[in-house]
Amino acid sequence: MKIIRYTPLLLCFAIGQAFASTPINLTQDVRPNARVSIDNVKGQVNVTAWDKNQIQVSGSLGSGTKPITLDGDGHDIDIKVEADGGKGGLFSWGSDSRMEDTILNVRVPKGVSLDIDVVSAPIAIDGLDGGKIDINTISGKVRVSARTPSLSVDSVSGSVEMAGRAEEAKLQTVSGDITAPSVGGELSAETVSGRINVTGGPFHKANLSTVSGEVTLNGGPAADGRIEIDSMSGDVQLQFPDDVSAKITASSFSGDIRSDYGSASRNEDGPGKELSTTVGGGHGNVHVETFSGDLRIRGK
Repeated sequence: MKIIRYTPLLLCFAIGQAFASTPINLTQDVRPNARVSIDNVKGQVNVTAWDKNQIQVSGSLGSGTKPITLDGDGHDIDIKVEADGGKGGLFSWGSDSRMEDTILNVRVPKGVSLDIDVVSAPIAIDGLDGGKIDINTISGKVRVSARTPSLSVDSVSGSVEMAGRAEEAKLQTVSGDITAPSVGGELSAETVSGRINVTGGPFHKANLSTVSGEVTLNGGPAADGRIEIDSMSGDVQLQFPDDVSAKITASSFSGDIRSDYGSASRNEDGPGKELSTTVGGGHGNVHVETFSGDLRIRGK
């Protein structure tokens, strides 16, 4: 009777142990400008810079995953979370539905380059200075606080928040917002329904595109630089610096156009409004098209 009585308790204990996460504790010396690649299906990825030429991985490995290792040499390191039930498709998606969340806390030299691929895992990066950053995610939120020559983020439903500075930024999401308060000379920002809010420049090349989300850009073109903005129904607001020098052209099918530089007029060939004006020496170019969204151009 005692055996029968305690068997359910032992079974519950065994199941609890089987699904418990496993602590991670890995360390390896690396070059200060090494490339670090991180793949995780679901859970969380946190990358923090420190003053050691060493990579350290802590956190917890979810059940249903293979033990992870630091693969590579001091120049190139791979950290990959894989299902313990065989190979799957993209990012091991669908390879094993029993995979539990894996939390990766990764400490790296501040000058490394990062290549991160996740499916459903928020990403946080803090303190990097000098290396390139490339991120692909399906539904995780991305937060980057770093100084980098190149930042690329491709997200489906997660928002993108950038702090620090990126000399070149390529930011893309479907339904998430994009926030980037300090971008250098080159920018590409695309979203469907999310908002875009970017400050930076002077821009040598900037392309912003949205369907229904709002666009706010604070900055102007460099000499011979070009800013292009395309919106379907989202409103667009441009804030130029005092020393802006640009030829500005804008058109809207049914939205309103208001500008501190020049006045919009009715389109002679159909509905809508058009704006064509020159500010300063007209060294740069700004072109904006909206379908039903309103456009507001401001000067400081």
